[in-house]
Amino acid sequence: MLRIAQNIGFTLYRIWFYVMVALPIILFFPFLVLTTLSEKWYPQFFWMARNLWARPILLGMGCPQKIYREQKLVRGKSYMLVANHTSMLDIMLMLRISRNPFVFVGKKELVKIPLFGFFYKRVCILVDRENSRSRMGVYRRAQRRLDEGLSICIFPEGGVPDDESVVLDEFKDGAFKMAIAHNIPVVPITFYDNKKRFSFTFLSGGPGLLRAKVHSFFETVNLEDRDKATLREQVRNVILKELEK
Repeated sequence: MLRIAQNIGFTLYRIWFYVMVALPIILFFPFLVLTTLSEKWYPQFFWMARNLWARPILLGMGCPQKIYREQKLVRGKSYMLVANHTSMLDIMLMLRISRNPFVFVGKKELVKIPLFGFFYKRVCILVDRENSRSRMGVYRRAQRRLDEGLSICIFPEGGVPDDESVVLDEFKDGAFKMAIAHNIPVVPITFYDNKKRFSFTFLSGGPGLLRAKVHSFFETVNLEDRDKATLREQVRNVILKELEK
């Protein structure tokens, strides 16, 4: 009986999450569409996504946030933001961490999500990981956004591992190759609690504190493409050691 009650609770929590995701989009739909009509209006879209979408979702889910910072982002400067990826809450929490507008680089499959997918394909840099031409196109689109003074966010694991016992999957090269090519700092970020609060296992999760840590940045000014593997492992080790504490 207790197990049945728990499963009902998990199911209702999931349903409530999707309600919280959809409700702000419906309420502010005209304004959100307006800010996607031109790339120069993206900072306004980002502000709305951060304050009128991500913030109500996390609070509505009963997930207050505590963010620790070893180094602060400088307003107006571009960065490569990277973090471990275990939950759909990762998107909302990343938006709350950075006041600097950034663009997500993400897999094209997410465009299938109702409402969310409509804006996702309009404002994010989409990549088909099975298509080499698509991967190359990401660099061109990222360069344009960086030229506009924006930052880039990539989850370098390339997806969420099917095995949730995996603490941190291997990192792909893309984020680090791009950071070196554009001479922008890499910002490692650790999400401690997102998997516990809202993992991809349906019957799981619950309200509670979401902690994140912004680690010291890795500069790339003096690095070359051949250094990407070293940079990749250095960044991964910072996040892995933090998760293993």
